[in-house]
Amino acid sequence: MSACAQDNFIAAYQSFDINAIKADVKTLSSDKFAGREPSTEGEILTTNMLISRFKKLGLTPGNGDSYLQAVPMNSIVSEPVGTLTIADIAFDFPKNYVASSRQTREQISLENSELVFVGYGINAPEYQWNDYKNIDVKGKTVVVLVNDPGYATQDPALFDGNTMTYYGRWTYKYEEAARQGAAGAIIVHETKPASYGWNVIESSWTGAQYHLPAKEVNEAVVDVEMWISTDKAHELMAKAGLDFNTLKAQALSNKFQAVPLKLNANIKVNNTITASVSNNVIATIPGRTSPDEHVIYMGHWDHLGSTVIDGKTLYFNGAHDNATGTAGLMHIAKAYKALDKAPERSVTFMAATAEEQGRLGSRYFANHPTMPLNKVVGLINMDSLDISGLKTDLTVVGFGKSALEDYLAKAAKSQGRILTPEQTPERGYYYRSDHFSLAKKGVPALSAGGGSTWLNAEQKAIGEQVSALVAKCYHQTCDEYNENWGWQGMIAELQVFFETGYMLSNTKDWPNWREGSEFKVARDAMMK
Repeated sequence: MSACAQDNFIAAYQSFDINAIKADVKTLSSDKFAGREPSTEGEILTTNMLISRFKKLGLTPGNGDSYLQAVPMNSIVSEPVGTLTIADIAFDFPKNYVASSRQTREQISLENSELVFVGYGINAPEYQWNDYKNIDVKGKTVVVLVNDPGYATQDPALFDGNTMTYYGRWTYKYEEAARQGAAGAIIVHETKPASYGWNVIESSWTGAQYHLPAKEVNEAVVDVEMWISTDKAHELMAKAGLDFNTLKAQALSNKFQAVPLKLNANIKVNNTITASVSNNVIATIPGRTSPDEHVIYMGHWDHLGSTVIDGKTLYFNGAHDNATGTAGLMHIAKAYKALDKAPERSVTFMAATAEEQGRLGSRYFANHPTMPLNKVVGLINMDSLDISGLKTDLTVVGFGKSALEDYLAKAAKSQGRILTPEQTPERGYYYRSDHFSLAKKGVPALSAGGGSTWLNAEQKAIGEQVSALVAKCYHQTCDEYNENWGWQGMIAELQVFFETGYMLSNTKDWPNWREGSEFKVARDAMMK
């Protein structure tokens, strides 16, 4: 165990009760909780359970005198009126284009908006890269490639090579376009660099989309966000007298200059807007000597609610995603309270709402933190804990990004485990869960879990069976509690996270992002 361990650290480390954890996961993922959808009775049951447990353990409210942080949300259903019009190109919603708006206005339109191809749409000073140099896109519509030049070239010296940086995420593309003053943004979908097919675009970008009100996040947004298929991108560039593949090749250089396409886009979108409020749950164990400094454990409590098929209500109970992480918050808090004395620094537990709707709870917290962000030492996120058995390694998503991994490595070594990178870094998983909301602000944040090598044949047999089920049931109604999961893997993971946070909360160190991380500039600025 850690050299700085208190007399009863080992007892606290070994106090994780597998049967109690099973019971909590089973309760949270029961039909009674109705899929834990935000702003429903399922939310009330979930948040009440968390608050009751934190109170019983003796944790203090983490938001002034309240355990709750209200998160305002807008549900927006965007429907194009007619179709997207660019010259005489025939667009068919949603088969080869989708369009939506985050603006809280009932009708949004682009009228004769000039199109500009801006390559990857990246402005990254640390990489000496600016696709918007020497071009004014105010009021115009930008056309952007997905992912980043590092992935496209597989050059490890360009961005982060095969590993996607945040500059490659579709969210960044729209954000940067808005910062540049664009009225609209069109991302060109390509399956490999996006890491998913057009079917995901078609299903994810139709129906209700959940957003934070613009005033709550203080972020500019374009009027209309769009995707078009690869075929339509080829047709669009040909209509402009250009070749799509040639433009893609030109966009791989930092000398690339944006290309006006001499075409205009027209589209009208009707928005149906519904406002609601959900809640984050926040609780704290005050530190003994540095109570203003915080180590944060985070996990989202929400899932997808229910659906009706053939007259029968089916629940998205989200047992793995993320009843496991929600239960984990309560049981790590219990382990801390089993210590003889509180850590030097405060330890805060944040159960976030609306992760499944775009990390809304954690994004709201990042913009309205309950403590100064330069007082947050680091964050450990728990999203879908390991249920596939014991491993000899621990997978780190976003491997190599921050010095928090040094602490994680020490905790993993206590179990004879080593840290290993994720197997598909090109998919950008680091940017898809709640930790990213604070990482984006500069707070060092860990996302880790599972592993690639089972401890023995018995654990491998369990793991292979469970892994197949997890893959099949992700975001499906079959993500249900299962007594036959590899629960020992979950216990081991909770112990690693407990020891990691324990070390962080009993040191005076301030682990930073590694050189080259896209978040280091923000952290350095906040710590001055």
